[in-house]
Amino acid sequence: MATQHVSDSEFDAEVRQSPIPVVVDFWAEWCGPCRMIGPSLEELSEEYDGKVKIVKVNVDQNPESPASLGVRGIPALFLFKDGQVVSNKVGAAPKAALKAWIDEAV
Repeated sequence: MATQHVSDSEFDAEVRQSPIPVVVDFWAEWCGPCRMIGPSLEELSEEYDGKVKIVKVNVDQNPESPASLGVRGIPALFLFKDGQVVSNKVGAAPKAALKAWIDEAV
């Protein structure tokens, strides 16, 4: 399953009410580090298909969701489990580090 783009209006339904853990990538088109981790997140979404959902929220088009979580820098990754934030990290990281972070939190 490829990463899914989520808007502010879909955030609660797709993230907080998800039956499986969700990684939220807050990003923007102009953000170089965001574009660097994009392919890794796509690969991880395939690897975790059915176990963890990975969604992307464009902060320029959807300012409410990142503001509600206090996002100040991007890329910002938040891991939700049972509707609650269980872990978060800011900045780009290699695929192996992202995978380890998800495995540890889930």
